[in-house]
Amino acid sequence: MAARVNLSEVLSALSCALDLTEGQPIGHTMRSCLIGMRLGHEIGLSQADNAALYYAILLKDAGCSSNAARLCQLFGTDDRELKPRMKAVDRQNKFALAIQTARTVGLDGDLSSKVKHFVDVARSDEVMKEIMGLRCERGADIAVRLGFPQATAEAVRHLDEHWNGKGHPDGLSGPAIPLMSRIAGLAQVVDVFHQHGGSNAALKVVKARSGTWFDPSLVDRIVSWRNESDWWERLDSSDPTDEVIAAEPESLMRWVGEDDLDVIARAFADIIDAKSPYTFSHSRNVAAYALGIAREMKLDAATQRRVYRAGLLHDIGKLGVSNSILDKPSSLTDAERTTVQRHPFFTWEILSRVPAFRDFAWSAALHHERLDGRGYPWHLSGNRLDLTARILCVSDVYEALTADRPYRAGLPWEVSSRILAEGRGTAFDPGVLDALASCRRAVADMTQLVPLAAA
Repeated sequence: MAARVNLSEVLSALSCALDLTEGQPIGHTMRSCLIGMRLGHEIGLSQADNAALYYAILLKDAGCSSNAARLCQLFGTDDRELKPRMKAVDRQNKFALAIQTARTVGLDGDLSSKVKHFVDVARSDEVMKEIMGLRCERGADIAVRLGFPQATAEAVRHLDEHWNGKGHPDGLSGPAIPLMSRIAGLAQVVDVFHQHGGSNAALKVVKARSGTWFDPSLVDRIVSWRNESDWWERLDSSDPTDEVIAAEPESLMRWVGEDDLDVIARAFADIIDAKSPYTFSHSRNVAAYALGIAREMKLDAATQRRVYRAGLLHDIGKLGVSNSILDKPSSLTDAERTTVQRHPFFTWEILSRVPAFRDFAWSAALHHERLDGRGYPWHLSGNRLDLTARILCVSDVYEALTADRPYRAGLPWEVSSRILAEGRGTAFDPGVLDALASCRRAVADMTQLVPLAAA
């Protein structure tokens, strides 16, 4: 693994995971970034502001997983279906909002369920403010944790403010809204409607919302692009990654080392675990257990770090699964189980996009496979599962058994170890099970394990 990598490569690739959570096509965030960066360039942003804007757009949805469960519960609808539907409506148009809400609530329920959810939503102004505020705060917090300047964090925090003061989280209006927030908020809406109906549809929407949602001067600038068919067609590129990386302000390009990559992986682990109240700290715990096993097996330092990151990010594919399934209190249907069992595909797809994470992307995606081939989704067995995958298989199950959940207390070691032992040699690697038992005795609190600092 390279000692230093370009941060834009990492975040542009990981933004695809945030697109999944928002129910948007892969590449939405990157296209929004291209729109925003062009807009910033044309209005003459400083180099520092350009850099703050660039990373703010790539991280604009970093807090989006934190409100998925509550939105799903309130609306009674798949959050990945709900979010794009509600993005398509002008929430300040009460009539249009009511119609869209009626069409969206309780999508899979009967009439009485739809009526109940509609009434709940209609009475939930304060709850909705709280939900939106949580998303904003969590997103800004992620930006701070990743070491970005306050301007980037504030741009993320105020992404959903509207020009007329009717946005979130603080109801800022006009020039009081940070300029980078105004640009990012406009850019993402342009991409949403451009993807659904082309440039004419996007320009029609932003013109209609000029002076209510958006800064009129910025809208005028976007509208001035209306005849640039080549630019709009290029925006439709199937993979905008290279163009987004090239758009990073060169004079302020950020390079990150091994310890920085651990910080990024931990931040995205928290984004993953925020998706559901049932997975609090799951990814961090799996990573710690995997690291403990790797140390007990005396694997070299580079392999230990790879195992640790794979543990942090193994469930990133779950960002593409609805909370209506993840949080379902009853048994899953066959169709729902099939959907859940697809999340390792998403894990592979996302992590393989990140050059710095490709060396463990496949192993991370194999965390539900079993030695006897009875795992999922690829049903691989035996020597087709590398040691990292075998360690993750055990760590994932051990965490699930021993962690406290809202519906039950975690199982003690005596019980969980017996359950794991039932799969010894069939589901789980005996050497990995032995290493887990040994390191559990040696380390008082395995959840606090982190890799040794990079040399």
